[in-house]
Amino acid sequence: MGRAGIEKGYEALSPFELKNKLIAMAKGNRGKMMLNAGRGNPNWVATGPREAFFLLGTFAIEEGRRVLSRTGLAGAPDSKGMGERFQEFCRIHAEQRGGQFLADAYRYATDRLGLNGDAFIGEMVDGILGDHYPTPDRVLENTEKIIRAYLDLTMCNNTPPEGIMDLFVVEGGTAAMTYIFNTLKENGLITPGDKIALGTPIFTPYLEIPVLNDYELVVIDVKQDEENNWQYPNSELEKLIDPDIKAFFLVNPSNPASVSIDSKSLDKIAELVTSRRKDLIILTDDVYGTFVNGFKSLIAIAPRNTILVYSYSKYFGATGWRVGVIGIYRDNVMDKMIAALPEHKRKELHQRYESIIKDPDSLKLIDRLVADSRAVALNHTAGLSTPQQVMMALFSFQELLDSDSHLYRKEAQDLVRERFETLYAGLGAPAPQLPCYARYYTTIDIPKLARERHGEKFAKWLQTSHEPIDFVWRLAQEKEIVLMDGGGFDAPEMSIRVSLANLFKDDYDKIGKGISELLEDYRKEWKSDK
Repeated sequence: MGRAGIEKGYEALSPFELKNKLIAMAKGNRGKMMLNAGRGNPNWVATGPREAFFLLGTFAIEEGRRVLSRTGLAGAPDSKGMGERFQEFCRIHAEQRGGQFLADAYRYATDRLGLNGDAFIGEMVDGILGDHYPTPDRVLENTEKIIRAYLDLTMCNNTPPEGIMDLFVVEGGTAAMTYIFNTLKENGLITPGDKIALGTPIFTPYLEIPVLNDYELVVIDVKQDEENNWQYPNSELEKLIDPDIKAFFLVNPSNPASVSIDSKSLDKIAELVTSRRKDLIILTDDVYGTFVNGFKSLIAIAPRNTILVYSYSKYFGATGWRVGVIGIYRDNVMDKMIAALPEHKRKELHQRYESIIKDPDSLKLIDRLVADSRAVALNHTAGLSTPQQVMMALFSFQELLDSDSHLYRKEAQDLVRERFETLYAGLGAPAPQLPCYARYYTTIDIPKLARERHGEKFAKWLQTSHEPIDFVWRLAQEKEIVLMDGGGFDAPEMSIRVSLANLFKDDYDKIGKGISELLEDYRKEWKSDK
């Protein structure tokens, strides 16, 4: 079987599974170092929140020993007077890494957020020790206020809409999506055969989940325009007018293009949900929002219709922590839609949740998510581990304490920008320069690049004479470079996604040059075929 035949056998795979084959091929040449820019896992970690976390653990153990101190044992700390003791601890450890961060976080929590000092530190200490089930199970009380302040700052550009956003903290963005799909199905908001719209190109699992037997949804693509900086044309957004489309799922900034929705499209969507599509459910994954200055999530402009998913994983280098959050405003259309379901369905739901609440009909969607995440019957042990919640609070403080100078944000953004510009310099192409670019990934349209460099005939030959994954296949096999197949994200065929997160600056020069060299190899083959 020739290469084309072998490639055909892999084209049905998710690009994440195809990547494993590419890695194996790239490793085959032991004489060179493989460059894998297919992974989205960042190669940096935020130090301040972690230093604070480890020092906070020391304070927590000291507090436990105040209550009970036996060989290998301490007691569950008593929060009375803990705020004062914590401030003294911070003064003693002011020169130690994390000490100043903790002192500043305490002042911000008590002065700016109005939290009671004893209650706040008591929650952090109990949380980091992990000696109780999460209570409340949806999110710890003070932690919710800290995370909400972070989301107001980063997802709403510090201008949140009126009302209160309830939060459910979860094991990363992927868990959030799993829970949301399941609860929307269980509560009759999406049913088999329903239409949903996907903002494409998009993170591959969002293409794969809706068509599974679990959901059997009909997918309508709302396509970003590559020629207009990957924005949604009005003609595509107008598809959402169709009342049969129950929900619109998107990633913003996008993956793989890594571009945020511009103000024109945000206004268009806001107009749709306030006039013609008041019942449209919007699910937005905004994990890359902090890489765009002035970013605004759809929850900021359409709070009644939007379910927000955010993960701390990429910005803070925390994929292993598995920390994410679901946000839903209290005044939302989803709760009203559940209340308006047919009587037989409402009766089913009443029975589903009656073991956990006296009035199950009043249970809000956010709390149904919590219950469903533990098959309802295990609701009493639901919730994210409390040490993870403490880490989320500290990650949030990193941004809240830095809201004027944005030093951390500038460092993170500069890191990916330098790699982005180095990649395009190595490629010999101008780097896109627009404020809406997150630059966490970039999508390179290989046929478009071929057309620009060598003309339409060459580009057509490239596409018609080779399988769509041939370019990433040969990059791995011949150049030891592993990139993702853009077509697997519903991006143009033979496009490639490059992660700017997980390699160092000089590596991206090599990747850019490797892409350019391979394209030249194709050109030589084309010339010889004539």
